[in-house]
Amino acid sequence: MKMLKRQSGFSLIEIMVVLLIIGILASMVAPQILGNQEEAQLKKAAVDIQQLESALEMYKLKSNRFPTTEQGLDALVSAPTLDPIPRNYPADGYIKRLPDDPWGNPYVLISPGEMGTIDIFSNGPDGEPGTDDDIGNWNINDYLN
Repeated sequence: MKMLKRQSGFSLIEIMVVLLIIGILASMVAPQILGNQEEAQLKKAAVDIQQLESALEMYKLKSNRFPTTEQGLDALVSAPTLDPIPRNYPADGYIKRLPDDPWGNPYVLISPGEMGTIDIFSNGPDGEPGTDDDIGNWNINDYLN
């Protein structure tokens, strides 16, 4: 008597049903994850600006002035070579290195500022200056709450 071997495996319909279920789950979860990532990037930029502002306050305490726009935020990492050159500059600077914003662009310093004594800002997700998505020390509280 010959025994028939039964084939095991999944049918095409079963595989399609599983893929459909995975697609539905992914479509519900993806927007939640992407929304949280954008919010996290905005908060990181706000926290970075807050830290840079604190380092600039320390710079001012020692130098009696903020670095100029030309000296930029680099003045926090190493002693400026452009006038006015501060006295008593710490050997290791005020911070070890400058962070980039979450979108890979450098933060910008304008001193004296247009919005306050100094302006520290990121050009935001679009990378364009002067647009509504800019994040600066004048509006970081909107992103920290």
